[in-house]
Amino acid sequence: MSYAYQPDEDWQPVVVAAYRTPVGRAFGSLATVAAEDLLAPIIRRILTETGVAPDAIDDVLVGNAAGGGGNIGRLAALAAGLPVAVPGVAIDRQCGSGLEAIILAARLIQAKAGSCFLAGGVESVSTAPWRVERPKANGALPRFYGRARFSPEAIGDPEMGVAAENVAREFGISRQRQDEFALRSHRLAVAAAEAGLFRPEIVEIATGHGLVERDECPRPTTSLEALANLKPVFQADGSVTAGNACPLNDGGCLVLVMSRGMARSLGIEKGLAFIDSAAAGVDPNLLGIGPVASTKKLLQRQPGLALPEIDAIEFNEAFAAQVLASLDQLGVASEVVNKEGGAIALGHPFGASGAILISRLYSQLVRGDRWSPAATGLATIGIGGGIGLTALFEAVGLS
Repeated sequence: MSYAYQPDEDWQPVVVAAYRTPVGRAFGSLATVAAEDLLAPIIRRILTETGVAPDAIDDVLVGNAAGGGGNIGRLAALAAGLPVAVPGVAIDRQCGSGLEAIILAARLIQAKAGSCFLAGGVESVSTAPWRVERPKANGALPRFYGRARFSPEAIGDPEMGVAAENVAREFGISRQRQDEFALRSHRLAVAAAEAGLFRPEIVEIATGHGLVERDECPRPTTSLEALANLKPVFQADGSVTAGNACPLNDGGCLVLVMSRGMARSLGIEKGLAFIDSAAAGVDPNLLGIGPVASTKKLLQRQPGLALPEIDAIEFNEAFAAQVLASLDQLGVASEVVNKEGGAIALGHPFGASGAILISRLYSQLVRGDRWSPAATGLATIGIGGGIGLTALFEAVGLS
């Protein structure tokens, strides 16, 4: 396929390794593991697999949304035993942080500002510190709050679930469609797990209770009847429930992005080449449809590409309502996306979720006997504040 943007081939960014932790339920299987300790085993696995020298890493770019601030990229690099000369940086585009980190690594390679980057994201809701607002007056009590502001109140800054209800009403997404999509997510994820399709991309995590090797949230026994019996969570007369929304989660994911020239020099034979990406904003009150704007923007830059031609599409499932509304607007059937389940079943560890989309594409198009040369993959995610982020990749041989 011919793309509108064709960089110097030696400096084309290519994902040559991709791993994630199991995704745990918040305060569940990974509750005692700090964010940097979720990433350190992945870093070590990637270096062992590829044979890349630790001092060849130009930077470690890590997305994080709910953590305590600071430089989680640097912290994870040092926790993994990388040389002190390897820097690190933290990136916050909220739910899109992990995908943004990978995109930035790719753009740095295109700019010839480096040849080899670890990039991805992490979230540990279980160990994240409480957020406390300083009192505005002497003697006043501090106020605990759940998240940072994404939009001025004059515009509207709804909670995620309320925004999903807004989308469901605005775009006519019924409760039944949401529940059916959620059931599909669980069934596909359970089937993929039973077939061993997640196992090659997961790095087990040691805890005080033993090794965690499997995703915690997919439910093999859920049913449409069980989902229909759940009450709305965010609005009494609404349609968004705990069953058709993602849970709160812990998890991490990193990929190794390097220039095509460096990959060839190391004898790496295949990878997932970065083609292009786009970010775009929408009304923060309808933030779930951000992927519509970013995907259309990307397609405008790639006039020879049409969504039906893309082989694998990974769409982050924060809420069934926002996925379905976005797919309707893009003219994409829900059966086309997330063919091995999505975040409603697997979980949505905010800062890591965008990177997990790339790990899923890598597994489906590049890893092992699933290698699909010239196949294309699209990853897209909606973000708090009304932002969409979309990235396009292609499976390529490097020899």
